[in-house]
Amino acid sequence: MIRHPHNTNLRLHYDNSFEGLSVMVDKGPFIEQYLSRLKRTIELALDEYPRLLAFRVDLRLPAGADLPVHTDSNVVISRFIDSFKAKIRQNRLKAFEHNEKGAHDSRVRYVWAREVGQRERPHYHLLILLNRDAFYTLGKLDSTADNMISRMQEAWASALGLPVEHVRYLVHIPDNPMYRVDLKVKAGKPDRLPELFYRTSYLCKAATKSYGSGHWGFGTSRG
Repeated sequence: MIRHPHNTNLRLHYDNSFEGLSVMVDKGPFIEQYLSRLKRTIELALDEYPRLLAFRVDLRLPAGADLPVHTDSNVVISRFIDSFKAKIRQNRLKAFEHNEKGAHDSRVRYVWAREVGQRERPHYHLLILLNRDAFYTLGKLDSTADNMISRMQEAWASALGLPVEHVRYLVHIPDNPMYRVDLKVKAGKPDRLPELFYRTSYLCKAATKSYGSGHWGFGTSRG
Protein backbone atom coordinates (compact mmCIF):
# COMPACT_ATOMS: atom_id res chain seq x y z
CA MET A 1 0.00 0.00 0.00
CA ILE A 2 1.49 3.32 -1.12
CA ARG A 3 0.24 6.57 0.35
CA HIS A 4 0.04 9.76 -1.67
CA PRO A 5 3.02 11.95 -0.65
CA HIS A 6 0.88 15.12 -0.51
CA ASN A 7 -2.11 13.55 1.23
CA THR A 8 -1.36 10.42 3.23
CA ASN A 9 -5.08 9.68 3.62
CA LEU A 10 -5.14 8.74 -0.06
CA ARG A 11 -3.76 5.47 -1.43
CA LEU A 12 -2.10 5.21 -4.84
CA HIS A 13 -3.16 2.48 -7.26
CA TYR A 14 -0.64 1.34 -9.92
CA ASP A 15 -2.28 -1.85 -11.27
CA ASN A 16 -3.78 -2.01 -14.75
CA SER A 17 -7.19 -2.96 -13.36
CA PHE A 18 -9.41 -2.22 -10.37
CA GLU A 19 -11.78 -4.87 -9.02
CA GLY A 20 -11.74 -6.65 -12.35
CA LEU A 21 -12.15 -3.56 -14.55
CA SER A 22 -9.34 -2.15 -16.69
CA VAL A 23 -8.04 1.36 -16.10
CA MET A 24 -5.97 3.75 -18.24
CA VAL A 25 -2.72 2.52 -16.75
CA ASP A 26 -0.67 4.98 -18.84
CA LYS A 27 -2.43 7.84 -16.98
CA GLY A 28 -1.67 6.38 -13.54
CA PRO A 29 -1.08 6.16 -10.75
CA PHE A 30 -4.67 6.57 -9.60
CA ILE A 31 -6.26 7.37 -6.27
CA GLU A 32 -7.70 4.10 -4.99
CA GLN A 33 -10.54 5.77 -3.07
CA TYR A 34 -11.57 7.69 -6.20
CA LEU A 35 -11.71 4.51 -8.28
CA SER A 36 -13.88 2.93 -5.60
CA ARG A 37 -16.27 5.89 -5.55
CA LEU A 38 -16.47 5.96 -9.35
CA LYS A 39 -17.37 2.27 -9.47
CA ARG A 40 -19.89 2.64 -6.66
CA THR A 41 -21.61 5.58 -8.36
CA ILE A 42 -22.01 3.62 -11.59
CA GLU A 43 -23.31 0.59 -9.66
CA LEU A 44 -25.89 2.70 -7.81
CA ALA A 45 -27.08 4.19 -11.08
CA LEU A 46 -27.44 0.74 -12.67
CA ASP A 47 -29.29 -0.58 -9.62
CA GLU A 48 -31.91 2.15 -10.05
CA TYR A 49 -31.92 2.36 -13.85
CA PRO A 50 -30.99 -0.89 -15.64
CA ARG A 51 -30.56 1.11 -18.88
CA LEU A 52 -28.13 3.99 -18.50
CA LEU A 53 -27.09 6.92 -20.62
CA ALA A 54 -23.60 7.87 -19.43
CA PHE A 55 -21.57 10.67 -20.96
CA ARG A 56 -18.42 12.73 -20.51
CA VAL A 57 -18.17 16.50 -20.53
CA ASP A 58 -15.44 19.00 -19.61
CA LEU A 59 -16.12 22.42 -18.10
CA ARG A 60 -13.62 25.24 -18.47
CA LEU A 61 -13.30 28.74 -17.07
CA PRO A 62 -13.08 31.73 -19.43
CA ALA A 63 -9.74 33.45 -19.76
CA GLY A 64 -9.60 37.15 -18.96
CA ALA A 65 -13.21 37.40 -17.79
CA ASP A 66 -14.20 39.23 -14.63
CA LEU A 67 -15.51 36.24 -12.70
CA PRO A 68 -17.15 35.90 -9.28
CA VAL A 69 -14.87 34.89 -6.41
CA HIS A 70 -16.56 31.50 -6.08
CA THR A 71 -15.10 30.34 -9.42
CA ASP A 72 -11.80 29.79 -7.60
CA SER A 73 -13.47 27.17 -5.40
CA ASN A 74 -15.65 24.13 -5.90
CA VAL A 75 -18.75 26.24 -5.27
CA VAL A 76 -18.86 26.68 -9.03
CA ILE A 77 -19.20 22.95 -9.76
CA SER A 78 -21.88 22.64 -7.06
CA ARG A 79 -23.81 25.45 -8.70
CA PHE A 80 -23.49 23.82 -12.10
CA ILE A 81 -24.81 20.52 -10.76
CA ASP A 82 -27.72 22.16 -8.94
CA SER A 83 -28.70 24.09 -12.06
CA PHE A 84 -28.38 21.03 -14.30
CA LYS A 85 -30.49 18.94 -11.90
CA ALA A 86 -33.18 21.61 -11.95
CA LYS A 87 -33.27 21.53 -15.75
CA ILE A 88 -33.60 17.74 -15.77
CA ARG A 89 -36.46 17.95 -13.23
CA GLN A 90 -38.18 20.61 -15.32
CA ASN A 91 -37.87 18.48 -18.46
CA ARG A 92 -39.34 15.45 -16.74
CA LEU A 93 -42.21 17.46 -15.23
CA LYS A 94 -43.13 18.69 -18.70
CA ALA A 95 -43.03 15.13 -20.03
CA PHE A 96 -45.43 13.97 -17.35
CA GLU A 97 -47.70 17.03 -17.69
CA HIS A 98 -48.04 16.44 -21.44
CA ASN A 99 -48.71 12.74 -20.85
CA GLU A 100 -45.87 11.72 -23.10
CA LYS A 101 -46.09 8.02 -23.83
CA GLY A 102 -43.80 6.03 -21.59
CA ALA A 103 -42.50 9.10 -19.75
CA HIS A 104 -39.85 8.17 -17.17
CA ASP A 105 -38.17 10.07 -14.38
CA SER A 106 -34.40 10.36 -13.96
CA ARG A 107 -32.14 11.17 -11.08
CA VAL A 108 -28.84 12.85 -11.95
CA ARG A 109 -25.79 10.96 -10.77
CA TYR A 110 -22.34 12.27 -11.46
CA VAL A 111 -18.59 12.08 -10.87
CA TRP A 112 -16.34 15.12 -11.23
CA ALA A 113 -12.62 15.77 -11.03
CA ARG A 114 -11.06 19.19 -10.55
CA GLU A 115 -7.71 19.58 -12.27
CA VAL A 116 -5.26 22.45 -12.48
CA GLY A 117 -3.61 23.07 -15.84
CA GLN A 118 -0.25 24.52 -16.79
CA ARG A 119 -1.49 28.07 -16.29
CA GLU A 120 -2.77 27.22 -12.80
CA ARG A 121 -6.34 27.57 -14.05
CA PRO A 122 -8.74 24.91 -12.78
CA HIS A 123 -11.09 22.97 -15.05
CA TYR A 124 -13.49 20.10 -14.46
CA HIS A 125 -13.96 16.66 -16.02
CA LEU A 126 -17.36 15.09 -15.45
CA LEU A 127 -19.23 11.85 -15.93
CA ILE A 128 -23.01 12.21 -15.88
CA LEU A 129 -25.35 9.22 -15.52
CA LEU A 130 -29.06 9.33 -16.45
CA ASN A 131 -31.96 6.96 -16.96
CA ARG A 132 -31.80 5.94 -20.64
CA ASP A 133 -35.55 5.37 -20.68
CA ALA A 134 -35.86 9.12 -20.07
CA PHE A 135 -32.89 10.41 -22.11
CA TYR A 136 -31.34 8.55 -25.02
CA THR A 137 -28.82 10.99 -26.48
CA LEU A 138 -27.04 14.32 -26.01
CA GLY A 139 -28.39 16.02 -29.12
CA LYS A 140 -26.39 18.06 -31.60
CA LEU A 141 -23.84 20.63 -30.49
CA ASP A 142 -25.09 23.49 -32.68
CA SER A 143 -28.78 22.68 -32.50
CA THR A 144 -31.22 25.43 -31.48
CA ALA A 145 -33.45 22.82 -29.85
CA ASP A 146 -33.49 22.15 -26.13
CA ASN A 147 -31.18 19.19 -25.61
CA MET A 148 -28.66 17.86 -23.12
CA ILE A 149 -25.83 20.02 -24.45
CA SER A 150 -27.84 23.23 -24.25
CA ARG A 151 -28.91 22.35 -20.69
CA MET A 152 -25.27 21.96 -19.68
CA GLN A 153 -24.33 25.22 -21.38
CA GLU A 154 -27.13 27.05 -19.57
CA ALA A 155 -26.19 25.43 -16.25
CA TRP A 156 -22.52 26.42 -16.64
CA ALA A 157 -23.55 29.98 -17.53
CA SER A 158 -25.67 30.09 -14.39
CA ALA A 159 -22.80 28.76 -12.26
CA LEU A 160 -20.41 31.39 -13.65
CA GLY A 161 -22.91 34.24 -13.61
CA LEU A 162 -22.37 34.88 -17.33
CA PRO A 163 -24.67 35.02 -20.39
CA VAL A 164 -24.99 31.62 -22.04
CA GLU A 165 -23.57 32.91 -25.33
CA HIS A 166 -20.30 33.68 -23.48
CA VAL A 167 -19.82 30.14 -22.20
CA ARG A 168 -20.93 27.81 -25.00
CA TYR A 169 -17.34 27.13 -26.05
CA LEU A 170 -16.39 26.40 -22.42
CA VAL A 171 -18.61 23.30 -22.30
CA HIS A 172 -16.48 20.80 -24.17
CA ILE A 173 -17.93 17.54 -25.44
CA PRO A 174 -15.01 15.15 -26.06
CA ASP A 175 -14.88 12.59 -28.85
CA ASN A 176 -17.14 9.56 -28.41
CA PRO A 177 -18.69 10.95 -25.22
CA MET A 178 -21.68 8.59 -24.82
CA TYR A 179 -22.00 5.10 -23.37
CA ARG A 180 -25.27 3.20 -23.30
CA VAL A 181 -24.82 0.72 -20.48
CA ASP A 182 -27.18 -2.12 -19.57
CA LEU A 183 -27.38 -3.96 -16.28
CA LYS A 184 -28.34 -7.14 -18.13
CA VAL A 185 -26.47 -7.46 -21.41
CA LYS A 186 -28.38 -9.29 -24.12
CA ALA A 187 -26.73 -12.20 -25.89
CA GLY A 188 -24.59 -11.04 -28.78
CA LYS A 189 -24.48 -7.44 -27.51
CA PRO A 190 -21.28 -5.83 -26.16
CA ASP A 191 -20.99 -5.00 -22.48
CA ARG A 192 -20.29 -1.25 -22.33
CA LEU A 193 -19.57 -1.12 -18.59
CA PRO A 194 -15.85 -2.05 -18.91
CA GLU A 195 -15.46 0.58 -21.66
CA LEU A 196 -17.14 3.22 -19.51
CA PHE A 197 -15.04 2.46 -16.44
CA TYR A 198 -11.82 2.41 -18.47
CA ARG A 199 -12.64 5.79 -20.03
CA THR A 200 -13.66 7.45 -16.78
CA SER A 201 -10.80 6.04 -14.73
CA TYR A 202 -9.01 9.10 -16.14
CA LEU A 203 -10.94 11.21 -13.61
CA CYS A 204 -9.29 9.25 -10.80
CA LYS A 205 -5.65 9.85 -11.75
CA ALA A 206 -3.42 11.38 -9.11
CA ALA A 207 -1.68 13.83 -11.47
CA THR A 208 -2.80 17.45 -12.08
CA LYS A 209 -4.97 17.59 -8.97
CA SER A 210 -4.34 20.16 -6.27
CA TYR A 211 -3.54 18.82 -2.80
CA GLY A 212 -3.43 20.91 0.33
CA SER A 213 -5.15 23.87 -1.35
CA GLY A 214 -8.39 23.52 0.59
CA HIS A 215 -10.26 22.44 -2.55
CA TRP A 216 -11.49 18.90 -3.12
CA GLY A 217 -10.12 17.39 -6.30
CA PHE A 218 -12.85 14.81 -6.72
CA GLY A 219 -16.55 14.44 -5.95
CA THR A 220 -19.54 12.20 -6.64
CA SER A 221 -23.28 12.24 -6.15
CA ARG A 222 -24.59 10.72 -2.94
CA GLY A 223 -26.92 7.75 -2.79
